[in-house]
Amino acid sequence: MPTDHELNVLAAGGFDPEGLVLCGPEQVLPSVFDVTALATASVAAACLSASALLAARTGAPRRGVAVDRHQVSAAFLSEAFFFPDGWERPPVWDPIAGDYPTADGWIRLHTNYGYHRAAALTALGIDDRDDLDRSTVAAVVAARSADELESAVVAADGCAAAMRTMSERAAHPAGAALDGVPLIAWSSTDGDPAPLPAAPVRPLDGVRVRDLTRVIAGPAATRFLAAHGADVLRIDPPGFAEVGAVLPITTQGKRCASLDVAAEPERFAALVAEADVLVCGLRPEALGRMGFDDERLTAINPSLAIVRHDAYGWHGPWAGRRGFDSLVQMSSGIAAEGQRVAGTPGPKPLPCQALDHATGYFIAAAVCRALTDRVTSGAASQARLALASTAALLTRMPTPDGLALPFPDLAPEASETVTTAWGPAKAVAVPGRIDGLDLAPMCPAGPLGRDAPSFT
Repeated sequence: MPTDHELNVLAAGGFDPEGLVLCGPEQVLPSVFDVTALATASVAAACLSASALLAARTGAPRRGVAVDRHQVSAAFLSEAFFFPDGWERPPVWDPIAGDYPTADGWIRLHTNYGYHRAAALTALGIDDRDDLDRSTVAAVVAARSADELESAVVAADGCAAAMRTMSERAAHPAGAALDGVPLIAWSSTDGDPAPLPAAPVRPLDGVRVRDLTRVIAGPAATRFLAAHGADVLRIDPPGFAEVGAVLPITTQGKRCASLDVAAEPERFAALVAEADVLVCGLRPEALGRMGFDDERLTAINPSLAIVRHDAYGWHGPWAGRRGFDSLVQMSSGIAAEGQRVAGTPGPKPLPCQALDHATGYFIAAAVCRALTDRVTSGAASQARLALASTAALLTRMPTPDGLALPFPDLAPEASETVTTAWGPAKAVAVPGRIDGLDLAPMCPAGPLGRDAPSFT
């Protein structure tokens, strides 16, 4: 049976737990918040929604869903439990990324992208060089106020987050803007959508997904969709340098192409016209600045389901602010609460990038629900999600003794043998199962820009 916390997560997204079977210990991942429940319920939401979509497309009864809490926990740590055989991945983090003490608190600098590193160093007044080390950065950061430095980095188009307590987060206008905001915000338009392909074996067979996402949340969603039959085409700007350590995981099952949308709007419009779904993790106005706001997208393709996500939400002073999981953990009070309970000298984050992964499975669930609406009512649906909303949900699920839990040995869950463009590896499979269905065969992971910008 689902725990109360798992049921609360499902209820927050409006997901019906009927037909859900769970196994494994109720607590797997040590944390001051119930990360295990968030992980389990978010994967369950995606699988339940995929099962409902298959039932809507075929007219058959909904199939049951099984989720193993151990496997789900490993999947939320998939970056750590990915074991190359005879080759190495690049480092996950830039050398100067991380947490630093300031004159009055703590701040986290996120510098994994070169332009974010440049922005942070500009705000700090430090010249970049190959031998730049953390001690140099730390000495400068230590003399600055956390809030002032956060503002300076953001103003330079970089990514940083001062550590705030949960009460400070609640009092901040950016935190208050999330009050009453649903986990998934929906809108829809009536229309006469084209039918989805008939006689699917898997929930997303024949569904074309345009993927405009990066790093973990969006790519985890579209990998799940690919595993359940979707034709996923990821598009990035020419020359875009993604975090290399995640590509062997997140590009599995997808074709990856390069396209300059601003320079070739007609080609992008043609891809939109052919798609069933657009999953977008760009900042709110990014596509609009290139002439593709939601109104234009739905004019091109009235059947298109649009699912967007960002870091800090769609309302308030931080709407559209650049952000990542580790930064939202600092801003939301998660890292500070971990520090308080554990008694550590600095921030104590979650044991995994749980906000990214959970939001990813909620995105996948939203896609399946939007497609179900298309089949059953003819609606073209749009959904919006945010890491900050997932964080707010998690902070309502404290586990006071959670840090006493020993960290489990999840390495055996990396039992799937995969091929990649870089070489073979052991990995954690896409979690969750729908009764009577195998996951779809998926093309190997590989570098960005290796395919033509077209659907199969």
